[in-house]
Amino acid sequence: MKDNTNKNAPLKGGITSGAKISMGTMAVMIITTIVSLRGLPSQAEFGITSIFYYVFAAVVFLIPFALVCAELASTFTKSGGLFRWVGEAFGPKMGFATLYWEWQTLVIWFPTVLIFGGVAIAYIWSPESFDAHLASNKWYSIIVLLSFYWLATWMTLKRGIGSATKMSAACGMIGTIIPGGILILLGLVYVIMGKTIELPTDQTFFPDFTQFGNVVLAASIFLFYGGLEMNAVHVQDLRNPAKDYTKALFIAAAVIVSIFVLATLAVGVVVPEKNISLTQSLLVAYRSLWDVLGVPWLGNVMAVMLAFGVLGQVMVIIAGPSTGLLAVGRAGYLPGSLQRVNAKGVQAPILLVQGAVVTLLTFVLTLLPSVQSAYQILNQLATVIYLIAVIAVYVSALRLRYTQPDKLRPFKIPGGNWGIWIVSLIGISGALLALLVSFIPPSQISTGSPVVYVSILIVGVIVFASVPFIVEAFRKKSWKNPQSTFEPFDWELEGRKPSEVSKLK
Repeated sequence: MKDNTNKNAPLKGGITSGAKISMGTMAVMIITTIVSLRGLPSQAEFGITSIFYYVFAAVVFLIPFALVCAELASTFTKSGGLFRWVGEAFGPKMGFATLYWEWQTLVIWFPTVLIFGGVAIAYIWSPESFDAHLASNKWYSIIVLLSFYWLATWMTLKRGIGSATKMSAACGMIGTIIPGGILILLGLVYVIMGKTIELPTDQTFFPDFTQFGNVVLAASIFLFYGGLEMNAVHVQDLRNPAKDYTKALFIAAAVIVSIFVLATLAVGVVVPEKNISLTQSLLVAYRSLWDVLGVPWLGNVMAVMLAFGVLGQVMVIIAGPSTGLLAVGRAGYLPGSLQRVNAKGVQAPILLVQGAVVTLLTFVLTLLPSVQSAYQILNQLATVIYLIAVIAVYVSALRLRYTQPDKLRPFKIPGGNWGIWIVSLIGISGALLALLVSFIPPSQISTGSPVVYVSILIVGVIVFASVPFIVEAFRKKSWKNPQSTFEPFDWELEGRKPSEVSKLK
């Protein structure tokens, strides 16, 4: 077979724009990036208390991290994203590690969203007892998960990243935005009709913090709010970055929290707490809510829409983050064999490695007692890896205020150095709390042996967190691609070390 991959081909599918965007457009971009429905059942477990968790996570993660990412993105506008930001502060080794952790988070995330996709497909049929039995079958989940993933990978390789992005936009509207609005509307209709409300009456706004096992599922909200760094790169395209981004952020945060709270409560009012499943309850809620209106078959239609949304979401994320990994890899951080792209400009070797890891992670299903427990442990593993990268970004932002104090910052967190210290300490404290809680087995679901659960998490974190440093240990000068256009760091251009203070003004 002829090898169509090209190590030196230019990357395709990039997005460039010189147009200015409005404050409202930025708010919409943040909302559509963050909002997803698949995690709602995990918070519906908490009923009224879920409102506290959503607001708390917004205050200690969503808003602080968005502010820090906006400052970094508007200040360091050259390509590289997290690699550029952390590398400017601590050098390329930590920059590569942070970029890798972001990519690894998404690779671990794939099985969880695909498990949800498999459940959605199961609920296309009837009766519900058959759907529930099928959705909880491990081998069904494995077959559907891998079929979904490799189909999306094949389509990306054959059609290119641009095609995947266009399809994702349509899938996002059909599979997330519209179903989310319908869910909230149906929940309101259910309450107005005076139907039985299943939310426990003994739940309060504030949780019982003495029961750590009860708050583990809440830690996953931090991953719900993940992806802010993707939109931060557009801050410099705002007409007035300093004012418009802050306004857009707070508007988006209010809308995001409202959508999550209302949609979560819509699930909670119709599904009894003792029957809530992390993987199936959203589909059960749709069917039950439509049943109240006498059209339960529309629940099957919602299942089709949600499955379609998963396919589009997976397609764009399969290629997107690995494109950044390829660009950095060509600057000398990945072997030449992983720097090739095919005729469509897609990084085929990286996608194949990514697929191999996803396939391996899929078989975690066989080690745990249920599909639900596998979903939970992979979700927590992704959360921990992501939070490690988040903490690296916070620390980098702090250091850069001192090593590059005179750098022009189109968007700057208000309050001088005091301001960024307050924002970063709030964010780091929230991330550390969620990270530590993630290692506690949740009391709401059965995850089998606590020793096995915690061991898988610890081993997984150690292995995945150490990979970039292992790659760095074997790095060779020959890995740098002569066609790479990756620009040097500011400290390299100034002839200093990352730890030294810039003398340029």
